[in-house]
Amino acid sequence: MSLDKEMQELLVNYTIESAELLQVMEEGLMELESIEESEETINAIFRAAHTIKGGAGIFGFEHIVGFTHVVESVLDAMRDGLLKVDSELVAALLPCCDHLGILVREIAKGHTEENSDLTKQSEKIIAGLQPFLDNAEGKQTDSSQVASQSIQVQDETHRVQNIECDNSKSGNWHLFLHFNPDCLRDGMDPLSFILYLTKLGEIIELTTSTQALPSAGEMDPESNYLIFEIVFKSDAEKADIENVFDFVRAGSQIHILPLESKIEYYIDLIDSLESDDMQLGELLIKCGVITRRELEEGLQAQQAKRERQQSQHIGDILIEQQTVQKPIVSAALEKQQRVKESKAIENQSIRVDAGRLDILIDLIGELVIAGASASLRASQTGDMALQEANAAVISLVEEVRDSALQLRMVPIGSTFSRFQRVVRDVSKELGKDIKLHISGADTEIDKSVVEKIGDPLMHLVRNAMDHGIEPAQLRIERDKPAQGNLQLNAYHSSGNIVIEVSDDGRGLDRDKILAKAVERGLIQVGETLSDQEVYSLIFEPGFSTADQISNLSGRGVGMDVVKRNITELRGDIAIDSTPGKGTTLRIYLPLTLAIIDGFLVGVGESSYVIPLDRVVECVALPPNENHDYMELRGEVLPFIRLRQLFNKKATLSKRQNVIVVEHLGVKAGLVVDKLKGELQTVIKPLGKLFGHVQGVGGSTILGSGEVALIIDVPTLLRQQEFASNTH
Repeated sequence: MSLDKEMQELLVNYTIESAELLQVMEEGLMELESIEESEETINAIFRAAHTIKGGAGIFGFEHIVGFTHVVESVLDAMRDGLLKVDSELVAALLPCCDHLGILVREIAKGHTEENSDLTKQSEKIIAGLQPFLDNAEGKQTDSSQVASQSIQVQDETHRVQNIECDNSKSGNWHLFLHFNPDCLRDGMDPLSFILYLTKLGEIIELTTSTQALPSAGEMDPESNYLIFEIVFKSDAEKADIENVFDFVRAGSQIHILPLESKIEYYIDLIDSLESDDMQLGELLIKCGVITRRELEEGLQAQQAKRERQQSQHIGDILIEQQTVQKPIVSAALEKQQRVKESKAIENQSIRVDAGRLDILIDLIGELVIAGASASLRASQTGDMALQEANAAVISLVEEVRDSALQLRMVPIGSTFSRFQRVVRDVSKELGKDIKLHISGADTEIDKSVVEKIGDPLMHLVRNAMDHGIEPAQLRIERDKPAQGNLQLNAYHSSGNIVIEVSDDGRGLDRDKILAKAVERGLIQVGETLSDQEVYSLIFEPGFSTADQISNLSGRGVGMDVVKRNITELRGDIAIDSTPGKGTTLRIYLPLTLAIIDGFLVGVGESSYVIPLDRVVECVALPPNENHDYMELRGEVLPFIRLRQLFNKKATLSKRQNVIVVEHLGVKAGLVVDKLKGELQTVIKPLGKLFGHVQGVGGSTILGSGEVALIIDVPTLLRQQEFASNTH
């Protein structure tokens, strides 16, 4: 399938939009299990599926259209109340979302042709939906039998025998046919048109009105007096149904309207249409409730009114002409208003490729470095005017930096929401009743961090469900609610984003972890450890306290990967656990991975940068202080001499300073020779060669061209084991 450039761009937009709509569908299906008023949610799911199907039809992806059509049929039965929304139905529809996601991703990869393996998978999923479709059709048939009707055609007399039916839900069109009184004289038999109508669908109900029939003495046998009302079921377009009556239209009143019970369907269809500044009439034509001829007749009537100085909206005219019902026109007008408002919003925002943002951030990083160099040169000249001008430029660069970084910030809610499905599926697999609660979904974080935190969170959520939350029976025995609770929370704290994964399960077994650690030789028998140190042992490679291996966990693979991935993001993880009450794991991550505010210090001839959000204060090191600790306002402050840590041999300065840093409530000091002040720091990776260096989180280039290492405070504190010394 070959597409031109414009169509290729449209196809990219289709795949992106479809992915977003599938997310809406999945979230909506998850909601159906926990809400009572589900009509609005079902409509939202239907609109999403219909939009995906419509887009696929534009590009000729018939395999997507065919599959989505079956899903739509189930959703339509749900909307009509023919199917009860329960966990079994949701369980059958969720794989449809997954499969549609696969089909759309294949399109995004350029595989536009139907794949035989995926076709088999489609057939398998559709087979799973078939019992629900049969159930819906069965209920529909049972309802029809309450007031059944039949139409029998006898060729020799051309008579129609009708038994009335009050089940209008099984149809979708309401036809009002008042044929021209002279149609029989003109050789037009009304019955022949009605019989031809059956080629396009099924006549569900036919009612013959005799209100225009005169008395026997006044009756003309060649005149038509009968009026017919038909409930018609057909997949044909309205224009095709209208064409049946082309030859008898003159002098007749032919009205074809959506059935009252189907008005809601067309309202939802209008909501789901893409209507870029579309006129009202065009919008109604696009959704199929009026035909081009009906619109032209309405416009002619509107023009005639204007000539008589009578202004009237086209929607009101179409309603007067009994072409369309008022609720549908109102929905179309509301759609137009929403499109106008949406356009106004779109004019304020555009979709930007993430790669372009990365290039922008890199350029701003280079601008920061160049600005630092210019600032250094300005200070060396002693020219105050130049220094003031340079300070203004640096201030503007900082604003540009902050604005650019904001462009990369996205709410973490999209990452959190996908775990609703994970929790549902895993809880069923484990036979546990677990509810996921999400808070802080609006908390924003750098897009690159969001992309990399998904897998670690997946491990933590699954472990909490498997190891943490007990089976329902055991929870009841422990005076807990049968339903377990799992919570994802996010918030900002001290320049970091904190993500919490909490459960109300059994908590971590400190003694069991210690015993396992001794067995594996990780610690010595009798060694005294704090709770945090004991809990951190679960992040050791291959460490597991599980008695049985399951599909989810127990092999000791996962928690060490979590730790490594978070460390690579310059983050840290801490654990709080109470036996019998539950466990909370807190992940501390930087807001951005590109540019930070730093504090520049000197040690010997070298420079180092300490992230400013870790710095508490700076104090002078007391003279003749030979210990690795000092007293600070009545507290003992352990410290690290960076000169010794990095093996610097330069002459010791007369005055040394202590940078007080803090991480997870633990304070320590970093002893340095010089304090050089704050600066914007562009983080440059060290590369694989220096990836093993502990306590260093990257590098930056100073204005002088010198390379300065960035201190990784959390790793440095863990390495020096200050946490254990302060307990």
